[in-house]
Amino acid sequence: MSESTEPTKTLPLVFDEPRGRRKPPRHLADLTEQERADAVTEAGLPAFRARQLSTHYFSRLVDDPAEMTDLPAAQREEVVAALLPDLMTPLRTLEADRGTTRKTLWKLFDGALVESVLMRYPDRVTMCVSSQAGCGMACPFCATGQGGLQRNMSTAEIVEQVVAGARSLARGEVPGGPARVSNVVFMGMGEPLANYKAVIGAVRRLTDPAPGGLGMSARGITVSTVGLVPRINQLAELGIPVTLALSLHAPDDELRNELVPINTRFSVAETVEAAWNYARTTKRRVSIEYAMMRGINDQAWRADLLADVLLARGDWGWVHVNLIPLNPTPGSKWTASDPADEREFVRRLEAKGIPTTVRDTRGREIDGACGQLAASDG
Repeated sequence: MSESTEPTKTLPLVFDEPRGRRKPPRHLADLTEQERADAVTEAGLPAFRARQLSTHYFSRLVDDPAEMTDLPAAQREEVVAALLPDLMTPLRTLEADRGTTRKTLWKLFDGALVESVLMRYPDRVTMCVSSQAGCGMACPFCATGQGGLQRNMSTAEIVEQVVAGARSLARGEVPGGPARVSNVVFMGMGEPLANYKAVIGAVRRLTDPAPGGLGMSARGITVSTVGLVPRINQLAELGIPVTLALSLHAPDDELRNELVPINTRFSVAETVEAAWNYARTTKRRVSIEYAMMRGINDQAWRADLLADVLLARGDWGWVHVNLIPLNPTPGSKWTASDPADEREFVRRLEAKGIPTTVRDTRGREIDGACGQLAASDG
């Protein structure tokens, strides 16, 4: 299925970004390799210069035109301005975990604010990236959802968050010595599948072999969604073996309608069926994201119901549950579960054979929940 194929079910208006906004400047990362060659040809340079630009951006991680000495000096500034424009400006970078967790607040060209997080572990480096400025899904416990949707991000704006993280690693700004970004999770601001075309473009740039892209493994990329069923099905047919993470947060429609309003369009049964179909089609295990909220969705009986809902599609290991201790926003009624309730929830899921983990809560002291930093500066 092509990237432009329309979903089979009408999507709600909340998916549409406000009209009248200027588009981000065209960037090399927005373009396929052929489109880059065409662009440099239009600028009066031979097509092979496109590959040189790609090497500087994706492989050498260069952001200073003066270092691109293999480009003709007379045209260097012009071609760099045309294909490598500045997309975002860092406003603040906060650190935690002795500098191995770095959260950056970015200002985009039109003043919109987004966040990315770099997390360095002993065996990997993960970048959590935003795909929209704001979010239209309106989940009441989420800081980003309370601000509404400002606009979709471009492919290049998404990719630039990862490249910026890669630069900071290469330049020794993160403790532990030089390293590469090994994993990318689309779990920052926004609903990735509501910005499907740009997100898929970013996945392609991340996985394209160097120097056309960053050369990452698709298996190191996780795309999160609150449950846009037509887009999940479209992603399954696309054939890129990324990990799908479904933000379920409740196993029953009554509660999920409140926590994840899109559930009024696509029920728990429909959403889990789409996730199961993704696993069956791609042979990739799906992650079920479940934010644990005290007295809301953390009852033991809901753990049993969640297991039953997931096992109804078979017990062949298609799914993994990732429990998330809620990082509450200031003044919110939504708070993290009691540790004893969390442990019982895990016990009940595992007793029914559901692999379950509790997410590492990095960055809590630096407004780690997506949207908190942007909300405080917006």
